Amino acid sequence: MENKYSLKGKVIIVTGGTGILGNSFVNGIVEAGGAVGILGRNETVANERVEAINKNGGKAVALVADVLNEKDLVVAKNKVWDTFGRLDGLVNGAGGNMPQGVLQPDEDIFKMNLDGMKQVMDLNLWGTLLPTQVFGEAIAKTGKGSIVNISSMNSKRAVTKVIGYNMGKAAVDCYNQWFAVELASRYGDTIRMNALAPGFFLTEQNRNLLTKPEGGYTSRGESVIRNTPFKRFGHPDELIGALVWLLSDASAFVTGSMICVDGGFSIFSGV
Repeated sequence: MENKYSLKGKVIIVTGGTGILGNSFVNGIVEAGGAVGILGRNETVANERVEAINKNGGKAVALVADVLNEKDLVVAKNKVWDTFGRLDGLVNGAGGNMPQGVLQPDEDIFKMNLDGMKQVMDLNLWGTLLPTQVFGEAIAKTGKGSIVNISSMNSKRAVTKVIGYNMGKAAVDCYNQWFAVELASRYGDTIRMNALAPGFFLTEQNRNLLTKPEGGYTSRGESVIRNTPFKRFGHPDELIGALVWLLSDASAFVTGSMICVDGGFSIFSGV
């Protein structure tokens, strides 16, 4: 019986592949049988992860690139094509927040750092759109594939302080639906686009915001836990099941969707 959840024979690029969530994405794809291009700016981490995967019998290639640099992305696309001769999927995992995109409670709301907000929006929106433009062309050349964007709880609910990130992820959601429809009008059911919306997971970017160095939660971390029915943060590996499903043929009739992996945060009223 055919395993439609398998990624065997598929080649998938993961942007943000050198981060914490990216590492789980990469490992999940390899465990499902896929070959992976690990794309990120940290060459050392990318090479270390590639070496470990290849040593254990998997297939991976390091792609050192900035998702906001189209020339970098074209070089990465050519490297993947030269290595594997195909591209079947893309995970737009690059994104996140920056200090200059944060509005603190004691700051004047009418004197926000708009340039900082724009930088965060650019990273999350254009850091999703540009890789899709470059790598999507290779997926179309292969003939069939799946693109998975990374959304966020911030895209649908107001989360204080991080307005640039909120707006960037909301724009990704709009793009996700619009582009899925346009792909279908041109390629039918052969190229799909969906989004994965993680709840709160501890990463390099938010660990200090949510947890204390000596242990326990900050007041912000406590607010997150209080509004998450499961009463805990997610573990990066808990994103793998939904991701592999969206990349695999098991989700062949799914496009333009947003799958929440959030411990119930998105549905809880707080009451």
